[in-house]
Amino acid sequence: MRIESGKKYDFSDVLIRPKRSYLPSRKKVTLEREYKFMHSKHVWQGIPIMAANMDGVGTLKMAKSLEEHLLFTCLVKNYQYKDLKEHSLNPEYFSISTGIGQQDLKRLEENLSKYPEIKFITIDVANGYSEAFGDFVENIRGKYPDKTIIAGNVVTSDMTQELILRGADIVKVGIGPGSVCTTRIQTGVGYPQLSAIMECADAAHGLGAHIIADGGCTSPGDVAKAFGAGADFVMLGGMLAGHDEGGGDIITETYTSSRVDNESKEPIYETKQFVEFYGMSSDTAMDKHHGGMANYRSSEGRTVKIPYRGKVESMVLNILGGLRSTCTYVGARRLKDLSKCTSFITVSKQYNDVFEK
Repeated sequence: MRIESGKKYDFSDVLIRPKRSYLPSRKKVTLEREYKFMHSKHVWQGIPIMAANMDGVGTLKMAKSLEEHLLFTCLVKNYQYKDLKEHSLNPEYFSISTGIGQQDLKRLEENLSKYPEIKFITIDVANGYSEAFGDFVENIRGKYPDKTIIAGNVVTSDMTQELILRGADIVKVGIGPGSVCTTRIQTGVGYPQLSAIMECADAAHGLGAHIIADGGCTSPGDVAKAFGAGADFVMLGGMLAGHDEGGGDIITETYTSSRVDNESKEPIYETKQFVEFYGMSSDTAMDKHHGGMANYRSSEGRTVKIPYRGKVESMVLNILGGLRSTCTYVGARRLKDLSKCTSFITVSKQYNDVFEK
């Protein structure tokens, strides 16, 4: 047993220090990036924000909507090749996802044989530190040398490098920071997300590979901090949940408000709409996809009701607008330059929340 010295940081621990800027307008900021991936040699262009491969987020309708803005979607694991073809998705802006079991491998191989245009594979498990996971990544790299492989999740430099050397082009970084993830509570395992991004980005970039900051973003400012810390892509779950494109039933609930009708003196009732959102290791997800939670494991996700938000485009524009503003505050003409222009300061409070109490 040992304790590592040195403070580790989350998004809520820091702010970005403003710097003198010659940018005349947010319109002058370029958010599109170009990457060449280490193993596949594929050259990708777009805005490097990703929808997570979660129910209610990584859907075909979400992918169709986000690709219009040059954003990327990691689809949930259960889609078949015929579903993909029916929606005519652009292969540049989506990835199919897989676990590492035999059934996962069978579905992956069938999807790729029937739909060879697919360019991205996301190999996704909760614990990216298992030897079986590394073996699976290496196996898929050997079978599909021209595919761009996303693999995770990990939070340290050593395993980031291990996955890259075994064939991953992009490593997914984050254990426990998600809004519906309870891994840190259930297991005591995790790593503050900002520090994890910094450590893993440094490791990946030294080998010519890339990382995704997966989880922990609650606002456009957090997205900017993730890019400022060195992330190549930022993956969003909760921020993109609750929209039409995520599917799911809209739950309408009626509440008694504090107001009363002036004439009848009866209380005025209000209705609010919600959508269910849950972690992919939750009881809800296990019941839906696996017929229940196996008796040797426990739930590491929660199920919540979040406000129904309508079309996802409004959220996308809000995030991109916030990113452009961040760049103008630090003098970054391109998103590519944001990490070079970013200096973080530690804080004890993020913003004035007096009207949120």
